[in-house]
Amino acid sequence: MSDITRKAIADSLKSLLSQRPLSRITVMDIASHCGISRMTFYYHFRDIYDLVGWIISSDITAILSGRKTHDTWQEGFLSIFQAVEKNHVFVFNVYNSMSREQMERSLTGPVTELLLSVLRETETSGTLSEEELMFIASFYSYAFIGIMLDWVGSGMDEKPDVMIKRIECVMAGSFEKAVERFSSLHSGRDARIPDRGVKL
Repeated sequence: MSDITRKAIADSLKSLLSQRPLSRITVMDIASHCGISRMTFYYHFRDIYDLVGWIISSDITAILSGRKTHDTWQEGFLSIFQAVEKNHVFVFNVYNSMSREQMERSLTGPVTELLLSVLRETETSGTLSEEELMFIASFYSYAFIGIMLDWVGSGMDEKPDVMIKRIECVMAGSFEKAVERFSSLHSGRDARIPDRGVKL
């Protein structure tokens, strides 16, 4: 019942955001639109920003469901870009009303979980600790979220498939390389990136 109520509250906010900016929406507006009391709203969410964070996190989690493997992570990321583009009115409204840090927090959990799944699949030796896998996943998560938020901030000029092709160019094979280099720390081998003779 709790999830059903949360979903109803979220749907009410989304509906209201199609009519006016987030800054002009109150908890009372949402409660009235949803047919609940303010007390019920506060039972489920601290405030409107907490609700927005929950919407972002739960929507991204649903989008990534079934797309958390080495062979499907590109599809998962593409689906995020496509969903953001499709819901651009909601996204732009939230983007212009919340801090970047708040949005990053909402996205970090589900994106990092996807990357952790890929890394666990890649790291078959059992050499790396969960902490090391989390470090690698967090690195890629910050990169992806940063690129996506920059894309939103620039008006989503590029098509989602173009953005994913660029991300794939950068990340292709990098999971394996990261796991290999971290594993070399355990074996005592030199894990430094080899000198390619590039002069800066």
